[in-house]
Amino acid sequence: MRSDGILGTRDAEDRSKWLKRKEIWLVVLGVILHAVYMLSIFDIYFKTPIVHGVDLVTPRFTAPAKRLVLLVADGLRADKFYEPDSEGNYRAPFLRSIIKTQGRWGVSHARPPTESRPGHVAIIAGFYEDPSAVTKGWKANPVEFDSVFNRSQHTISFGSPDIVPIFCGALQHSTWNSYPHEFEDFATDASFLDMWSLDQFRSLLNRSNEDSKLKELLQMDNLVVFLHLLGCDSNGHAHRPFSSIYLNNVKVVDHVAESVYNLVEDYFKDNRTAYIFTADHGMSDKGSHGDGHPSNTDTPLVAWGAGVKYPRPVSSSNHSDSGFRFVDDHVHDSPTPTEWGLHGIERVDVNQADIAPLMSTLLGLPCPVNSVGSLPLDYINMSKAEEVEAVLANTKEILNQFLRKSYIKQSHSLYFKPFKPLSHYSSMLDKIEDLILSKEYVAAMDLSQNLRSLALQGLHYFQTYDWLMLMSVITLGYVGWMLYLVLHVLQSYTSLPGNIFGVEQAVQRNHHRKIYLYGCVVTAMLSLLLLLEHSPPLYHMYMIMTSFSWVQIFSEYQFINSLWKHLSGRKVNILIKLLATTAFSVFILEFLVNSFTERKLYTVCFLIAGVAASIYLLKSIPWKSGIPIYVWIACWFLSVFTLMPAEIPDNNQLVVGSGAVIIIIGIAARWLDLHAGRRKYWLSICNRELKSPRTSPLFYTQVLLVALSSVMVYLSTSHRTEKQELLALHQLVNWSVAGISMVLPLFSENSILSRLTSIFLGFAPPFLLLSIGYEAVFYAALALVLMAWILFENTLLILNIVNKSSDPIRNATNNSIILGHGNRPLQLSDVRIPLVFMVLFNIAFFGTGNFASIASFEISSVYRFITIFSPFLMAALLIFKLFIPFMLVICAFSAITKLNKVPRLGCYFLVILFSDVMTIHFFFLVRNKGSWMEIGNSISHFGIMSAQVVFVLLLFALTNLYTKDLHCNSAVPSARKAN
Repeated sequence: MRSDGILGTRDAEDRSKWLKRKEIWLVVLGVILHAVYMLSIFDIYFKTPIVHGVDLVTPRFTAPAKRLVLLVADGLRADKFYEPDSEGNYRAPFLRSIIKTQGRWGVSHARPPTESRPGHVAIIAGFYEDPSAVTKGWKANPVEFDSVFNRSQHTISFGSPDIVPIFCGALQHSTWNSYPHEFEDFATDASFLDMWSLDQFRSLLNRSNEDSKLKELLQMDNLVVFLHLLGCDSNGHAHRPFSSIYLNNVKVVDHVAESVYNLVEDYFKDNRTAYIFTADHGMSDKGSHGDGHPSNTDTPLVAWGAGVKYPRPVSSSNHSDSGFRFVDDHVHDSPTPTEWGLHGIERVDVNQADIAPLMSTLLGLPCPVNSVGSLPLDYINMSKAEEVEAVLANTKEILNQFLRKSYIKQSHSLYFKPFKPLSHYSSMLDKIEDLILSKEYVAAMDLSQNLRSLALQGLHYFQTYDWLMLMSVITLGYVGWMLYLVLHVLQSYTSLPGNIFGVEQAVQRNHHRKIYLYGCVVTAMLSLLLLLEHSPPLYHMYMIMTSFSWVQIFSEYQFINSLWKHLSGRKVNILIKLLATTAFSVFILEFLVNSFTERKLYTVCFLIAGVAASIYLLKSIPWKSGIPIYVWIACWFLSVFTLMPAEIPDNNQLVVGSGAVIIIIGIAARWLDLHAGRRKYWLSICNRELKSPRTSPLFYTQVLLVALSSVMVYLSTSHRTEKQELLALHQLVNWSVAGISMVLPLFSENSILSRLTSIFLGFAPPFLLLSIGYEAVFYAALALVLMAWILFENTLLILNIVNKSSDPIRNATNNSIILGHGNRPLQLSDVRIPLVFMVLFNIAFFGTGNFASIASFEISSVYRFITIFSPFLMAALLIFKLFIPFMLVICAFSAITKLNKVPRLGCYFLVILFSDVMTIHFFFLVRNKGSWMEIGNSISHFGIMSAQVVFVLLLFALTNLYTKDLHCNSAVPSARKAN
């Protein structure tokens, strides 16, 4: 019986054109919907903390210091700063002497994302940027915010072009300079960048002796000097934080601090300068940062000078808040490592945002209006009365932010729910003032700190005020989108009986018009409600996308009703099979969700898959074919990689050796293509056009390029390590080899094995040149498993033909125009293809590390192409390296859809459906409490799955260049002969 789907009596060609238009629209809708919903987590969990219109709080105490010097050693780890070297000598002798004789010390706890911009914003402005700010640009402020520099009379700054302009570029009362980007060369020792900042400051002081205006400027009150020292960060990326170059840079930083101290004291001679030395973030062992690992969040803090307390010995009464936890989830009063040699001196840890109110208090300035830092009293040398006034000023500033947010939300809400614990904040302020007047400073201090804590809780309350409403809308939106995808696949790619679709076109059209009209009315009412509440534009987008999805579902009411009747009349075993397939699919998807946090699950998966697939094949085909043993070995080989460390250790020899392994695999595949084509289980994928065993010049060229890339891996790395530079000739050869090799597969023979072998060899050179360790071997192992998948599907196809004694193409004749030339409708058993694709796609993600973590991208991977710091080009190369394994997976996926003669786009929609099941799970797993490492990873997990609809589509389009002309030999004649 002919099935016309939802198009009634349209003929096949009209249906085909209509289907193409609908699917273009559906893909566009999916991209927009996922892009909009991906942003929702920042409205739900991480709304920007910045609020404008907050009143300043003028401090009522005398400024302890006239000027302040801030030294920030970018990328300096706390342990590398405090611990001794292998000979027992400490790397920062000057600052250690300060700790022991003049100032205070501790660990400043940073909050992920541990990147340069968020870290400096926390130090200088006192608030933590929401994670989305990292994506808004490093060189300009996406949102204007207040800072200590803004409040100063004048700010002098020297350092990196990526940091200094953020805070001083638009600041009228500032004097600043930065070096060119070309100075940031990862092939050299970057400690000279720190000396550059020191030399600039020294030169400024020398010029002031001849420039009266400059001298007058330097004598101002509330002067801030900021030196950004990038050396440790660049050397950590290039050489790792345990390298001699990085550790020597710690000594350079100490020298800079000592030199600046001597210069300032000799110049001003008034003992009115306060000094703060810290870092924006640390550095992981593999030379990266971004996540919440202690090596990234723990940074040194040393303060001394005017207004700073002198060191004091540790005593049991020093700290009473032993239960306090910092923003990186580290416990207050965590033990000081013995090797630091500072266990007898009191350590005062702070949150990174606490440094801003500390600097403001030392200079007697109002705290930045967006600061959420708490003043660390153990650093301030003031009288009890002044301490209370300082804490009260800090409290009032945070309270003013709360009041401003409360006012904005109340003025925009039709039904406002206030934060009840602060309903009587004014009486609390009055009581504090009375206690200060009566000189009951301890009670006043306790009440001020309690009010500050409540104000911070109130800020959090309004940060998540719309949480429930947004969560409900987004959840309904995802569910609606997934249901609509299911309906589309059932209507367009399956062979359901025609009576399901037997609905008159005119009736359907009239029904659709009513549904769309009602949908528009409901959406308009909801948008009006949001408009009256002055909701952000994105809130309207969330509501519109959700309403639109459900309107589309309701418009298919008649099809859903017919489908329900159809299923109700089927046999029980059909329904059981459907439920079992659904349960198995959910099990696989939940397995993939858990694999994001536990990579070792893939080891278990491929060990079991190797055994199960091999046993199944051994029962079905002769073991002499070699296919069952090959599938077993390939799966077990790939299972090894998820047991290896996520932080890939450098192993240049292994990368070079991987080139040889890739060449051997390529030669073996070519031999099989030439000699195995007449065997039943190889017939469909081999090139039968080759009558004689010959090897094309193209194959020789590709093998040569793989060998050349292996040689260049050795030469480039060796020369860069020895000479600390990347030769222009090496750079030219590397770029040329990578570029040429990726074009060659387009000219290869179009049989499945020939083309996939050429693609494998074509992407090997760029992947080898971007590899630093065992991931090069992983590339070969992944290719072997993909070939095993193709052989398994090919065997299943042949067995099905033999068992049914029929040509599957015959059943697809009526649908060939609609589904594509020679394609058959999707069946329930075809669900295995997108499910296996999902597993292999994710193993390509996690096979060589945890790519859901920001810090997992190893920047040294790009050093054979570029060493001059260029964030966008380096990021592009890292992402390209990540995409190469995906390219192999999708090429194999395309080959399998052609082999099974199923519509590739129908399978793509199933992949997106399965991805969205995982996406909605990760949506509920996004966290804004607990360990910030977990919070950062939860955002990454959700973002990765949300983006799959886009980059899987892009990769499908890109791989289509290589696979669109794939030719699959028919397995039918051979299978019939065997039958």
